[in-house]
Amino acid sequence: MSEESAVIQARKKKAEELEALGVPLFPNDFRPTDHAGPLQELYKDYDNEALSAIKHPFRLAGRMMARRDFGKAVFLHIQDETGRIQVFVKRDELGAEKFKLFKKYFDLGDIIGVEGPLFRTKTGELTVLAKEISLVTKALRPLPEKYHGLQDVELRYRRRYLDLIMNERVRELFRTRTRIIQYLRDYFHAQGFLEVETPMMQAIPGGATARPFKTYHHALERELYLRIAPELYLKRLLVGGFERVFELNRNFRNEGISVQHNPEFTMLEFYEAYATYEDLMTRTEEIFLNLCRELTGGNKIVYQGQEIDFTPPWPRIPFHQALLEIGGVPEEVLASREKVMAFAKEHEIKIDEREEVLGKLWAKLFDALVEPKLIQPTFIIAFPVDISPLARRNEKDPSVADRFELFIAGREIANAFSELNDPRDQRERFEEQLRRRLADDPEIHPEIDEDFIRALEYGMPPAAGEGIGIDRVVMLFTDSPSIREVILFPHLRPEK
Repeated sequence: MSEESAVIQARKKKAEELEALGVPLFPNDFRPTDHAGPLQELYKDYDNEALSAIKHPFRLAGRMMARRDFGKAVFLHIQDETGRIQVFVKRDELGAEKFKLFKKYFDLGDIIGVEGPLFRTKTGELTVLAKEISLVTKALRPLPEKYHGLQDVELRYRRRYLDLIMNERVRELFRTRTRIIQYLRDYFHAQGFLEVETPMMQAIPGGATARPFKTYHHALERELYLRIAPELYLKRLLVGGFERVFELNRNFRNEGISVQHNPEFTMLEFYEAYATYEDLMTRTEEIFLNLCRELTGGNKIVYQGQEIDFTPPWPRIPFHQALLEIGGVPEEVLASREKVMAFAKEHEIKIDEREEVLGKLWAKLFDALVEPKLIQPTFIIAFPVDISPLARRNEKDPSVADRFELFIAGREIANAFSELNDPRDQRERFEEQLRRRLADDPEIHPEIDEDFIRALEYGMPPAAGEGIGIDRVVMLFTDSPSIREVILFPHLRPEK
């Protein structure tokens, strides 16, 4: 029998003995009236004389995280959602029988309820003197050992519940995630945007170039796809007359897993009629600057040892110029597919040799040579049209789109463009995508969304739209190196 199994067996034996004594293991009758964090804050300046003047008792529930036995007395710490507080359990206060039951059967990890007054110990620590103590939930498995904790990173992600119990930083990280999402929601509501919900199961997946997850609906007798983006439905709402809409949504892409990618992820997408991608650059600067101030009180953060300054204006660099000046790609290399392929091979950049679209080849060079160098907030603009199938062509140079991507700390954070609202041009681009599908590109989907074309034919006002990767934003503002750190339950390969 393994050591862990022996401990679990011992706990189960204790549980059986408790039940035999008539003590319920999982009661639901304890109602806490107080929490550790607020008590620590409210009474931080109270001495024992001031605390003794409080006549009402305090009732708290929490998980027992630490314990020191001193014969007829025990000091312990309980942890609830708001923090930790010390509890002093004394035989003379609790009574001999209750104290004996507590000492023998209550373990670290158990959720307990305590009731009693507050006092300060000789070291000045705020403490609850337990007049009553009860078992709220019996833990049948031990917590990770105190000093080694939960250090295996993959195990932390697989057993996030333990990660949250053991690591205050992780709990705070997900509180920050909630604050970020709430800030964004409040911002768009205040700006007159309508929050909407669009289908997560779609007959034709669109709005991005990605491989979808597929399912089957038996009643409808048809295949459906988990959405890769909500874009085409949000644009239908612009056609319908809503001029400002946003959605905080989950997207699903059946692709690789890495420190930057999870198959299920959170996006903010918003669309604004009578706006251009340039308007959205200004709005994006405002969003990130105010978010930084909300979270930190200033304009800067430190991410993985690098200072990031959100003070606008941010650089706006054309895609082609970035390849030349930041990526160090010679001008003549970009002239042909063959030269790009040779350059990529020379620099050990992986490119699908079947790829014919020059813009896609340029994008591979950009990903390898430019993106990692974009540390400060930077807008890359004027992307090639052939990799921007839903974006409006630039009127002065139709070979590029009125589009930007925002890069911070060497990764893409947002993608936006002035929307293509000409149904004729949109159909041509969809048909080109379909031709690529027939050429065996698994990322292009086998149907044209005819209803979306039909909607555009009724007339969509000129507009701009943007998608912001929420998980990557949370990574930035919590100094997290991996997307798995900021997703409560990230997808992982099966346990061996």
